[in-house]
Amino acid sequence: MSRAKIIRGETKERDTTYSAVFIEMENAYFVLLSEGEERLGTLAVSLPQKPGMLGPPLSSILLGERNVTLARLLAERLAKSLNKMVLVSVFVKTLDEKEVGRVFLRLLEKTLKKKGGLR
Repeated sequence: MSRAKIIRGETKERDTTYSAVFIEMENAYFVLLSEGEERLGTLAVSLPQKPGMLGPPLSSILLGERNVTLARLLAERLAKSLNKMVLVSVFVKTLDEKEVGRVFLRLLEKTLKKKGGLR
């Protein structure tokens, strides 16, 4: 039986710290993306597409109302590239989704390099 692995990343932009915490389990990832302190935010889940399936990725918002588009898009992207179910939490206080989306994408790529990268 394997244990969950925890991978952390952090970046600073405009005097604000952004963090990423990945909890890797055998069948899924739980990803916390936060501005400032680590907090639970809008929570999205996505499943990877099975080979040969057509249509949009299977994803849904489980909790929250702010940053729903960003949480869902990041969950879908990670599920596709990691080929596992992914839950993504996005907590942001100051930036809009478009700006923070770029910050979080760079942070995800940087953090996942520690693990072996995105596909």
